[in-house]
Amino acid sequence: MIQVPYYPLKRVVDSYSGRLQKAASRVVESGWYIRGEECRKFEANFAEYCGAKYCVGVGNGLEALSLILKGYIELGRLEPGDGVIVPSNTFIATWLAVKAAGLVPVPAEPDADTCVLTLGSVEQAFLNATYSNIRVKAILAVHLYGRLCPMDRLKAFAEDREILLLEDAAQAHGATMDWNNSSDSRRAGNLGDAAGFSFYPGKNLGALGDAGAVVTNDEPLAQMVRKIANYGSEKKYVHECVGENSRLDEIQAAVLSVKLPELDEENARRNEIAGRYLSEIRNPLVKLPLEATVLPSGHLRPNCMCGVVATDDDLRFHCNCVWHIFPVHCGYPDGTSCRDALQLHLAYHGIETLIHYPTPPHLQKAFVDAYGVVGYPIAEKLAREELSLPLHPFMTEVEIQAVIDAVNSFEAR
Repeated sequence: MIQVPYYPLKRVVDSYSGRLQKAASRVVESGWYIRGEECRKFEANFAEYCGAKYCVGVGNGLEALSLILKGYIELGRLEPGDGVIVPSNTFIATWLAVKAAGLVPVPAEPDADTCVLTLGSVEQAFLNATYSNIRVKAILAVHLYGRLCPMDRLKAFAEDREILLLEDAAQAHGATMDWNNSSDSRRAGNLGDAAGFSFYPGKNLGALGDAGAVVTNDEPLAQMVRKIANYGSEKKYVHECVGENSRLDEIQAAVLSVKLPELDEENARRNEIAGRYLSEIRNPLVKLPLEATVLPSGHLRPNCMCGVVATDDDLRFHCNCVWHIFPVHCGYPDGTSCRDALQLHLAYHGIETLIHYPTPPHLQKAFVDAYGVVGYPIAEKLAREELSLPLHPFMTEVEIQAVIDAVNSFEAR
């Protein structure tokens, strides 16, 4: 029986034919390991790739988000205690970044089919915060699983209320959208006021350790983030604000520079595999993610078990999903989850899967006292039913077919 790993990192590294090792050796031999030429080169190239003016390499994705928020506090755009709208179904790092900056997470429910925020859910969260006397001053939109949020609509909402629109782009390297459904195509990282990226090894653009970046067109913010991330200092031993240590090291920058030119091709391969799954997995117990295409208003959403009809808000699907994760949701007709049964079934057939994420942030011990009483039913249902299938650019055709066949062979209890 064939064994299909979820994400074989060694296979990914080997695909670069020794180029990553050569890049690391080059740094070792240079004698310069922090804030050097490798970091400056990657920052310039990644900013250009995203279509933005500035990129600041930092220690990891969580710190990228918290540094954006702390930077805007230093610049007077935010104040401690301000509310930041966040999705109720994200990885906890999004919420942790808000708390680390002394701000208040304001949860918004995602769309049940795309799993990302919508304009309607953001409007409702903004209204809820107003009733609770929380002053919302930012939206932190998460491009979950590699699918972009409807950023053009959220941008208009944010500008009308003079609040910030920020991106958690940790899972969306290279994702594009047609801005306002025009020929103006923009990448993640250039869709709001600033974006935080993670280069954790399993990401579409992954380092060989922790790494992250802030991308923005806001020059004062870029300068402030760089200062805070370097102990609050621009000049050695002169500290103008309370800072921290969060810097992209030279080896990780060199590794990322090797991998960046391959990102679009690898994302295209991810889309090919996702297309196979979307067209060939046919199991009534398994709800597939929506394709990233335009849905005219009034048409039935494809792959949707609940028969939901598309609305004007569904124009947000005109984007290029980069399928960092391929999530399926598994439920019995009576509404109970059969995700765990599906995972056991796939494991029996040699298919490794993961769950993203089994417990939403508001039910984690870190936040349950403040948020658990309210409840966020969409996030909770997604957490009960989500299962991530293997999908990466280096899967073989045999592995892809094995996943499809195993999912299709799953039966009700």
